[in-house]
Amino acid sequence: QVVAVYGTLSDLLSVASNKLGIKATSVYNGKGGLIDDIALIRDDDVLFVCEGEPFIDPQTDGRAQEELTGSHTDWLTLNVGGRYFTTTRSTLVNKEPDSMLAHMFKDKDAWGNKQDPRGAFLIDRSPEYFEPILNYLRHGQLIVNDGINLLGVLEEARFFGIDSLIEHLETAIKNSQPAEDHSPISRKEFVRFLLATPTKSELRCQGLNFSGADLSRLDLRYINFKMANLSRCNLAHANLCCANLERADLSGSVLDCANLQGVKMLCSNAEGASLKGCNFEDPSGLKANLEGANLKGVDMEGSQMTGINLRVATLKNAKLKNCNLRGATLAGTDLENCDLSGCDLQEANLRGSNVKGAIFEEMLTPLHMSQSVR
Repeated sequence: QVVAVYGTLSDLLSVASNKLGIKATSVYNGKGGLIDDIALIRDDDVLFVCEGEPFIDPQTDGRAQEELTGSHTDWLTLNVGGRYFTTTRSTLVNKEPDSMLAHMFKDKDAWGNKQDPRGAFLIDRSPEYFEPILNYLRHGQLIVNDGINLLGVLEEARFFGIDSLIEHLETAIKNSQPAEDHSPISRKEFVRFLLATPTKSELRCQGLNFSGADLSRLDLRYINFKMANLSRCNLAHANLCCANLERADLSGSVLDCANLQGVKMLCSNAEGASLKGCNFEDPSGLKANLEGANLKGVDMEGSQMTGINLRVATLKNAKLKNCNLRGATLAGTDLENCDLSGCDLQEANLRGSNVKGAIFEEMLTPLHMSQSVR
């Protein structure tokens, strides 16, 4: 705009403000010199007025000049979820130049008109999680106050793309986790657990470690022990009716006289366990299922196993003396070197089973060997 220069410097700033629609506070000459006296102005001078920001030569690249003059350190206010934070543009831009925050505030107009009535830039995120991120950008240290969830800060760091902070947070979260407790569950702990559980509720003990525990004579009906570690446990006289022991480790355990009616022991490992005098026979017709189980060297002498499913199970060197195996499914079962003396095998299915070295003397029902028996 062309204006007449007269009066005082204040008069010139007033005229310039009206002409340009700004609140002019400073006047510069064409070389960036600050004019503080109207007498310094010469005819045909090109003057520049501003609202207080440093002089920017219009002949140079604006962005480069901003960096030279340090305008990236302009103070600004953020309204994050209703809480105000005051910081500088350089804080948000310099440490993580490729982050979303840097892109939001790298250019003065990048955030558009998303400002509240106080002029603060609006960001719809959690203020308590944003504060540690802002402090990290200020001094490069991760400092989180007590009571602040590190997972929440991590999610904010991912949202704003603060990559170097993400690594710090993941390490801090990992170090803050308590060490995994792999110690076995004791009888006292388990009994307390049983008493606190309603009788009609399904109790899941899947994958738990009971190694070496004394669980004898406990009522463990219908409990899910799938893939649990029950090695070397004392389960003598325990009631495991319809319990799920699929793929459980029962190696070396004692289950003498246990109630195993309708038990599920598919692919379980009971190698070397003692199951003397156990009852697998369910009067209602529900058959125990030990298909594919590892029963090497088990002692099952005198057990009631009418209709039991031992298909493709491994019973090598097992003691099955005087067992009731009437109607049992032993197809494909490895019975090598088993002691089957005194067993009732009436209507048992031995198709494809391996009976090499097995003892059948004094059986209650004669075994009719066929070509399907190896």
